[in-house]
Amino acid sequence: MERMLPFTAEHRMFRESFSKFVANELVPYYQEWEDNEIVPRKIFKKMGNYGYLCTWVEEEYGGPGGDFLYSVIVAEEINRQGVRGVFSPLHSDIVAPYIGTYGTNEQKKRWLPGCVSGNTILAVAMTEPGAGSDLAAIRTRAVKNGDTYIINGSKTFISNGILADLVVVAAKTDPAAGPNGITLFVVERGTPGFERGKQIHKIGLHAQDTAELFFEDCRVPASNMLGGEGNGFKCLMNKLQQERLICSLGSQSSAERCLELTLNYVKDRTIFGKPLAGFQNTQFTLAEIAAEIQVGRSFVDSLIMQHIAGKNIVQEVSMAKYWLSEMENRAASRCLQLFGGYGYCKEYEISRMFTDARVQTIYAGTSEVMKLIISRGLGL
Repeated sequence: MERMLPFTAEHRMFRESFSKFVANELVPYYQEWEDNEIVPRKIFKKMGNYGYLCTWVEEEYGGPGGDFLYSVIVAEEINRQGVRGVFSPLHSDIVAPYIGTYGTNEQKKRWLPGCVSGNTILAVAMTEPGAGSDLAAIRTRAVKNGDTYIINGSKTFISNGILADLVVVAAKTDPAAGPNGITLFVVERGTPGFERGKQIHKIGLHAQDTAELFFEDCRVPASNMLGGEGNGFKCLMNKLQQERLICSLGSQSSAERCLELTLNYVKDRTIFGKPLAGFQNTQFTLAEIAAEIQVGRSFVDSLIMQHIAGKNIVQEVSMAKYWLSEMENRAASRCLQLFGGYGYCKEYEISRMFTDARVQTIYAGTSEVMKLIISRGLGL
């Protein structure tokens, strides 16, 4: 598939290297991680050792200082090779940028080297049991007490919730101020009053650890505040563009994987004396899927270029998050159908692609929330 992105020779070498890493170090063990419902910590450290985490972090903070295209390559290869439960894109390109953009020099020196090496795993805690996608409705409180803040509240559906060593937590420091009363804090593993609930067992994306987090009189130093008091909502909104672009890219790459798996299967599978690929229904179904995937690829690559150029594309990224996640679900469902009964068996990768796809229309903003954002952009 022709790409419009300006990949250099260095980018292509990086992709070749990382693709081999995924094939050799992740794919053979992925079913074990699915069964255990968690990816071993050592995988993040191994990725860090090879320079595959936080590829954008500047050299002074321990990173290689690469551009966003390196992040694109990592996200694509993880999804294309069917190991999307390895949530390094969340760590590297969704959570770490909060520290990189809003952290003080001291905070960046303190935390980013561990993020790059994989010794420190990241999560972001926004969603609450009663708030869902409505960030302004969060109830977690942070009350100033001397040179500390005392946090009380709970978060749910937190990706990397079990593994995380640092959690960027959204809390209200001024409940009367609405969205302007939200502040971000970095809460470290082992902080008294910070507890994790049992791991949440999901219908898909099993290898990725998801948990509830609880904060009871959790005392956090004021020096762990990120971005300034009352600026949390603005920080979150500013970073949602990249978060939703990364999610869109995951949907696109996974849809491409579904098509690849199915094309290989229908050419080998024989039914009624001829290959499944020889039936017009198969041909038309895969032609329709391929057309949607090609449209998605052109759209997401265009958005990547605009994002790299620093453009405000919140409206367009919301469209991509909505359309591509729904497209991935259509592709996964229709591809599974062509596998027949085998598609319903866990030993076939397409079954995992189908169940893993379902959450894409839910996290990082549901399809309904994306449509609301899009409609507002239309002046409605």
